[in-house]
Amino acid sequence: MAKPVDREELKTGGVGADRLRSLVERIERLEEERKALGADIKDIYQEAKSAGFDVKALRQLIRIRKQEASEVEELETLLDVYRRALGM
Repeated sequence: MAKPVDREELKTGGVGADRLRSLVERIERLEEERKALGADIKDIYQEAKSAGFDVKALRQLIRIRKQEASEVEELETLLDVYRRALGM
């Protein structure tokens, strides 16, 4: 048995306007949260910089911590080989 179509869906070409609005509003809310989190992270980096830490090195450490230990070990081994090849 087919689902009855309400008048609102007929007006919007079969698109559930309420459902669509709900999805869009949720995405907008999350985008705002992401923006706020980005500002908080920026503040923490600024705090680290004023405490004398190198922000570039901190960013690299955070990137490394996100990786699996085996990936980090493989990369470090490869970098060591390349450094030796370049006489560094």
